[in-house]
Amino acid sequence: MTESGLPLAGLRVLDVSSFIAAPAAAVVLGDWGADVIKVEGPDGDPNRRIMLDSSNYPKGAVNYPWQMDSRNKRSIVLDLKQPAARAALDRLIAVSDVLICNFPPPVRDKLRLGYDDVKAVNPRLIYASLTGYGETGPDRDRPGFDVTAYFARSGLLDAQRYEDGPPGVPVPAQGDRATAMTLVSAILMGLMQRARTGEGSWVGTSLLGNGLWSCGVVAQAALVDAYLPPRPPLDRPRSALGSIYRTADDRWLQLTIVREDRMWPGICQTIERPELETDPRFATLEERRRRSGELAAILRDAFAGRDYEHWRRTMAAHGITFGVISRPQDIPDDQQAVACGAVVETAIPDMPRTLSNPIRLGFAEQKAARPAPALGEHSDQVLAEAGLSAGEIAALRQSGAVR
Repeated sequence: MTESGLPLAGLRVLDVSSFIAAPAAAVVLGDWGADVIKVEGPDGDPNRRIMLDSSNYPKGAVNYPWQMDSRNKRSIVLDLKQPAARAALDRLIAVSDVLICNFPPPVRDKLRLGYDDVKAVNPRLIYASLTGYGETGPDRDRPGFDVTAYFARSGLLDAQRYEDGPPGVPVPAQGDRATAMTLVSAILMGLMQRARTGEGSWVGTSLLGNGLWSCGVVAQAALVDAYLPPRPPLDRPRSALGSIYRTADDRWLQLTIVREDRMWPGICQTIERPELETDPRFATLEERRRRSGELAAILRDAFAGRDYEHWRRTMAAHGITFGVISRPQDIPDDQQAVACGAVVETAIPDMPRTLSNPIRLGFAEQKAARPAPALGEHSDQVLAEAGLSAGEIAALRQSGAVR
């Protein structure tokens, strides 16, 4: 499959955004053939340095966050505070199909980057905005990150905490990547609408909205005044058949038994305790829940007696639904992750493998990841493609509007 055969080939995308969620959406579009132009300020996207600046990022010799979130993009540097640079951006907008922006509304207004501003330049443009808390309401102008808007404000962090414990803290960019896929969906809907009407449109999403959607079971319950107290500790879980257990080789298993009555005999056979099947203490779902601490102790001791590989084989043989709780260091050797296309080879010399985006198509394959651009690597090339002459580009560089 050549790149010209990819479904988004011929689409030009301006990525006027920073950090992760919005740039990650642009990555997905680029994976499927779009020409993605990353518009950066003179200091560059902070995501170029986040591995070093953030205490929560694993440190390594490869700048993997930048490579992952800016692969297959071209970079142009415009100092949008200068009128000449803003005028140059209009030239790019005029020949583009999609503009992705995640500036808070006040910044957009200051830079004349609201939807009405760009629509006047290109009525066919799909303008995709990402905000922390939405386009309207008392918090519309607040900047938001995934941990503050997606996780904290939505209730996700509190929903994950254990009784008497603090809220859980997510790993970096979990909410950003989920939100990116929503923004991709919105952009594709905008393009479908344009195909029907010939007109561009505004589309968008927010970290808060995505966090609430992700927290849907708990959030919707709250809307009808239904609540669960914080999770009890592992020695007295809500359900012993929906809890986690440690194996002899220090791995953790997640049991997820939804149809308990049907699978209870298989559980008893798996742990080699067939007498429990008819034990009156655990004969019904109600009794198993009432005695969850007692049953959890039995299961905890059983699972601790054998290694993970034993449990993987025996639970699979009895049709028990479970999952191993993988560690990050397990990912490079996860054959299933490779087989399903989640981990793929790249054309990036110092990062030979990466994560693909999760969309799969029967008629096309994502293009291989190529190196993320150096700051301003393609400024002259992109401006020339937009119709600026060599003299105009030289004048912009001399003024500092372009770098």
